[in-house]
Amino acid sequence: MKNSMPAAPLAAARRLADAPVASTASWRARTRSRKATFLIWLRRIHLYVGLWGAALGLLFGTTGIVLNHRSILKIPVDKVVQRTTQLALPEGRPFDSPASMARWLQHELGFEALQMRAKADAATTVTWAGRDVAQPERWTVQLHGPKRGVNAEYHVGNRFVRVDLQDATPIGTLTRLHTSTGVNAFWVLLSDTIAGGLMLLCATGLLLWSRLHPVKLSGVAVALGAVVAATGFLWTAV
Repeated sequence: MKNSMPAAPLAAARRLADAPVASTASWRARTRSRKATFLIWLRRIHLYVGLWGAALGLLFGTTGIVLNHRSILKIPVDKVVQRTTQLALPEGRPFDSPASMARWLQHELGFEALQMRAKADAATTVTWAGRDVAQPERWTVQLHGPKRGVNAEYHVGNRFVRVDLQDATPIGTLTRLHTSTGVNAFWVLLSDTIAGGLMLLCATGLLLWSRLHPVKLSGVAVALGAVVAATGFLWTAV
């Protein structure tokens, strides 16, 4: 008479044998699910960042094309109209430092600058016409706005301040806005979102292209590393 294993222990043995296979399949399914969810979020981020970049990129792209093709489009090439004048000081110098001179200039010129730089150069001795000449302390002030710029120079002891006025033409205004010169902090941060958005679009685009495949991700990492290394080499070589 042939011996046979009871049905219940046999089924239990089969379940134990199939358990590793089922566990592996379940792990792979969970991994695919997490990867699919991550890719969906990447697509959403790529979409909405692209919409924001399209809105502001249209503005910066238009100004960039105008600046690049100003000669072909017959746009006036003069970016600024510069005038030089001298402001006589009233009795009793109304300022005692470069910063106070900048405030005095803004009041005298009726110009509220969004960017200001004030610097003092110590007195020194310079050679002029073969002779050593003592040069007094020199103060310089730069005031900038989107449509206007002021460069001022004052030598301590003089009775006047030399002022260069720069009134931006339409192409000059575009240049200042495009390069964030003479603008407030809000415009600078707004411009930064364009750069940050482009970087994020590149990152999400590469990840979407790779679909998180290890071989493709390795290729992306190698390519980016080569670009960074080449940029560093060129930076140090210049």
